[in-house]
Amino acid sequence: MINVLIADDHALVRAGLRRLIDDMPDIAVIGEASNGREAIEAVERLHPDVVIMDISMADMNGIEATERLRRVRHDIHVLVLSAHSGTELVQQAFEAGAGGYLLKAVRPDELDRAIRTVAKGETYLCPEISRTVIDGYLRRPADATRPLGALTPRQREVLQLVAEGQSSKSIAARLGLGIKTVEAHRAQLMERLDIHDVAGLVRFAVKAGLVDRD
Repeated sequence: MINVLIADDHALVRAGLRRLIDDMPDIAVIGEASNGREAIEAVERLHPDVVIMDISMADMNGIEATERLRRVRHDIHVLVLSAHSGTELVQQAFEAGAGGYLLKAVRPDELDRAIRTVAKGETYLCPEISRTVIDGYLRRPADATRPLGALTPRQREVLQLVAEGQSSKSIAARLGLGIKTVEAHRAQLMERLDIHDVAGLVRFAVKAGLVDRD
C-alpha cells in the first residue's frame, strides 16, 4: 500500500484528488495539508510514502517545504502537482528534492502512474513539462542567470511572505527572527534581484510561481 499526503491550499482540489486516488488500487490518502508548514507537520505525524505537493501555497510554498522535508526525511518522496510550468520553477522543485512534476491538467491514469513511479524512488516528468524544460534549455543563453537560484532558502521564504503582504514585524514573529534581520534579508534579496520596491517583489514572486496571482 502506498500512503499519500495531499498538500494544496484549495480544499476543492484536495477533495478532488482524494476522490481520484481512492479509486486507485493499493494507494490511500492518509492526510491533507493546506500549506507547506502543515505538510511538514503532517509528514512527521503520519509518515506517508508520497507527498503530492502544490507549489503556490500561503505561508510556505511547496518548494521550501520540499527542501525542508528532504533534509530531515531522505526516504520521503515528493510529487509536485502544479499549475505552473516555467522551466526555472521545475528546476527549483527538483533541486529541492522532488521526485516528480505534474501539471494539474493531467489525466487520472497519469497521476496514478506518477505516484507509483515516485514511490519507487524514480523520477517522473509529465510530457508537457519535459517539452517546456527542453525548450527552455535550448533557448537559454549560455551565461543566463537564474534569479530564484541566486537567493538563499531564507531569502526565498522572506520573499514569499513580503509578497503575501506581511510586515517585517509579522515576518520576524513568524520565522523567529529579529526585525533587523528580516529587513536585512529584504534588502539583500532586492539587491540580488535588482528590484527596489515591494510591488516589484510581488510581481516577481507571482511570475516565479511562489504566490498565486490572486
